[in-house]
Amino acid sequence: MSAGGGLFGPRSVTWRIHTETFGWPAMLRASLLQALHPRTIRGIAQNCLLDDPEAALNRLRGQLDFVAVRTFGTREQAERAARRVRETHARLIGLDPDTGTLFRVDDQDNLRWAHCAETSSRLELALRSGVRLSAGDADAYVAEQRRSAELVGLRDAPGTRAELADYLDGMRPLLSVTDEARDALRRSVSPRFSLRLALLAPPLAVGSLPAAGALAFATLPPWARLMYGCPGGTAAEYAAHTALKALRVTAMAMPERLVAPEITAARGLMRKVTDMSGADVAA
Repeated sequence: MSAGGGLFGPRSVTWRIHTETFGWPAMLRASLLQALHPRTIRGIAQNCLLDDPEAALNRLRGQLDFVAVRTFGTREQAERAARRVRETHARLIGLDPDTGTLFRVDDQDNLRWAHCAETSSRLELALRSGVRLSAGDADAYVAEQRRSAELVGLRDAPGTRAELADYLDGMRPLLSVTDEARDALRRSVSPRFSLRLALLAPPLAVGSLPAAGALAFATLPPWARLMYGCPGGTAAEYAAHTALKALRVTAMAMPERLVAPEITAARGLMRKVTDMSGADVAA
C-alpha cells in the first residue's frame, strides 16, 4: 500500500468511509437488497452452496476480502483479484424458472444491480453511522465506486447519489420476494453453524453474524423491509441508528492489534497526507 499506488488513495472519500465503518453489516445489507432481484438471487443460489454454513461464511469473507483489496491494495493487486472474480462469474449460468430461459450471472443487468446495492449500502450506513459527509462527498463516493464497477466489467454505473437513487427507484417494479430471497433473509438473521465452523471460526465472527444480519435488515429502505413482510417502525429505526453510531465509535477506538492491517496502514497514510501536498490519488 502506498499513497499513490491504488484505485483511490488516502484523500478519497472511499478510504474515509471504509476505514470508519464495519464492513459486515454493509455487505449483509447489500446481499439482502440484491436478493430482491429474482435473477440475481437465483443466479447466486443455483451456483453457490448457500445451505452449507461454512461455504456461506467463506463467500461473505471472500466478498469482504475483495472489497479490501480493491480499496486499499495496489492497482495491480486490485486488477488481479478482479480478474479472478470475472473469470469465475463468466462460467456461471442461471435458470429463470418463470420463463425457462438461461442467463449469464455476469450480464450487465445483474452486475449493475449488485454494484448499486453494495454502493448504496456502504454510503447509507456511513451516513447513518455519523461519518461526516457533505452532499459533494456522497456524490464523490458514488463516482469513485465506478472504478470498482469497471474492475468487474460493469459499464455505465451511476455517478452521483441522485443517479443511484433514481436507479434503485426505477428497479422497484422488477423486484419481488422469491423463495430464494426468503432463504437469504433467514440465513442473514438466523445463520446456522456447523460444529466444525463453531470450533474453527473466530468466536467474534460467529457470534456477531446474527446481530449484524439483524442490523443490516433494520437499515434497509422501508419499501424493501415491507417487501420482506417486516416493515418495522420508529423504534426499530432509532435502535438501528443508535447501534450504527456505537459501532463506528467502537471501530475508531479499537486497539491497533485488533484492527485489520490494511485499515491501520490506510489510517496512517491518511494522517500523513494531511500535511503533504501532491499525495492525492484520483485514478
